[in-house]
Amino acid sequence: MKKQKVTKAVFPVAGLGTRFLPATKSIPKEIMTLVDRPLIQYAIDEARAAGIKEFIFVTSRGKSALEDYFDHSPELESTLKRAGKTELLDVLRDTNMDSGAIAYVRQNRPQGLGHAVWCARRLIGNEPFAVLLPDDVIAAEKPCLQQMVEAYEQTGGNMVAAMEVPPAKASSYGVLDIGEDMGAIVRAKGMVEKPKADEAPSNLAVIGRYILSPKVLTNLNQLKQGAGGEIQLTDAIAEEAASGKVFGFRFRGQRYDCGSKAGFLQATVAFGLARPDLNVEFGAYLNDMIALQRAAQ
Repeated sequence: MKKQKVTKAVFPVAGLGTRFLPATKSIPKEIMTLVDRPLIQYAIDEARAAGIKEFIFVTSRGKSALEDYFDHSPELESTLKRAGKTELLDVLRDTNMDSGAIAYVRQNRPQGLGHAVWCARRLIGNEPFAVLLPDDVIAAEKPCLQQMVEAYEQTGGNMVAAMEVPPAKASSYGVLDIGEDMGAIVRAKGMVEKPKADEAPSNLAVIGRYILSPKVLTNLNQLKQGAGGEIQLTDAIAEEAASGKVFGFRFRGQRYDCGSKAGFLQATVAFGLARPDLNVEFGAYLNDMIALQRAAQ
């Protein structure tokens, strides 16, 4: 049977971003810029490259700047056009979303990632869908979700992006219990959310990219509380593992946790050095800083 294409994606962006206060007092964390693009733009571009056509944002109060970001800005576009700044005009137009392509739904209470995805159930319908967490920014030659969509065409079911982590850090992730290791793809016989280091079934951790079947939404309808007293997406996916329909995918690329200050700074350095218009000047500055540090030791 031909597998249904993945054309819808959910972006859970209802979090308060408390780790980035006071900046997030007035702007959503997802609008914070990595070099010169907001975090959310990286996620949107990755989804577009994977063939996503419908974008569903799960938001909360105080996120109006996020909605405005994807709207047209006629005055700014006219100003750039009059000034002949065609390159900037093209950059600006890449941020616009067509009418009807983007939808917003509110999560009125913070009850976990599973609950956020469940809030989008009526917009998802009975179709496979992707979930992208904008905090996870992935530098890859081929975008991570595009890699997953290609792998999903072989497996169907549910697929999560996964990477090896040190055992001591397993308690910060959902972790796969591996049933069959096929290289880039593993079949999972279970998933555990934030296990203790000595109880983790493997060191293969789930990060913020998912392709899920509508059955996961059915599981979420039970609204069971899991780790941390929240409704965990991991638990709803794990219920499908017994049928052999949960797969982990070892993506090719470097993941940055931009939900933490250290991760955000690391990503800024990496993406800055990758830019042809910045790498010479920025690289020279970093070399000077390293030389000063060594001289001070």
